[in-house]
Amino acid sequence: MQRWRGLEEIPQDWGRSVVTIGSYDGVHRGHQLIIGRAVERARELGVPAVVVTFDPHPSEVVRPGSHPPLLAPHHRRAELMAELGVDAVLVLPFTTEFSKLSPADFIVKVLVDKLHARVVVEGPNFRFGHRAAGTVDFLAELGATYDYEVEVVDLYVTGEAGGGQPFSSTLTRRLVAEGDVAGAAEILGRPHRVEGVVVRGAQRGRELGYPTANVETLPHTAIPADGVYAGWLTANGERMPAAISVGTNPQFDGTERTVEAYAIDRVGLDLYGLHVAVDFLAYVRGQQKFGSIEELLEAIAADVKQCRDLTAAYDAE
Repeated sequence: MQRWRGLEEIPQDWGRSVVTIGSYDGVHRGHQLIIGRAVERARELGVPAVVVTFDPHPSEVVRPGSHPPLLAPHHRRAELMAELGVDAVLVLPFTTEFSKLSPADFIVKVLVDKLHARVVVEGPNFRFGHRAAGTVDFLAELGATYDYEVEVVDLYVTGEAGGGQPFSSTLTRRLVAEGDVAGAAEILGRPHRVEGVVVRGAQRGRELGYPTANVETLPHTAIPADGVYAGWLTANGERMPAAISVGTNPQFDGTERTVEAYAIDRVGLDLYGLHVAVDFLAYVRGQQKFGSIEELLEAIAADVKQCRDLTAAYDAE
């Protein structure tokens, strides 16, 4: 899959293509429907499928300081899009100047002059251009002039976790923030992932017999609510069942919020300096301060057993 940053990286000889545009944070099941349809149309027409997205998130430029927590960094989104069959991802730097492009100018500069769109596939609520004034109706109206068609894909409705709402990144962020990682996974179609580099912490886990990877998460990452979770730690391409702790470590009066993952039943792992991924499967319990180290160790042993059982049951499905 090709990856471009900025319009200038698109090959000069790029031909017609099927295009879809959006932030696509998380590449959740609603996004998958839209992107999947774009890929399907591209295969029918014998042209490439292109996803156009933005960096940073448009809200940070329009309303500085309002950057939403991110469900997936751009490289992860690209990986997920490649799995869906996308041929190219165009990341447009979202600047103040870019934000002032009118909907018509956006269509001409991006879809017509550079990507030579033959079909544009979007969700029903897609908005674009200065002050988000562009709609799918306007997009279709100009398609008659610039020789492309517009196809709108209705988003499905979520199940119990979403309360009957359409799939959305906003809803997923809320569920993650509340610690409902199972509900978030229902929308994402996979467990929520947090990534970062393993750094040295207080090393108390090692002293207690449960060495953890202290993950320095990427900026703006959507981190689940404080608590203990079952999930997986992936490092060097190896996916290991894990007990994950999110919080300030109240047992030792900590103040810094961290994400730490203990790779269950693994001995001698040296992960310092590695970029790792932590996938959250299920909430186990909240953070708490115990009356003694012995009580803490009993709780950790119970947590690890529950996390081992939960991940094993999930992998056996």
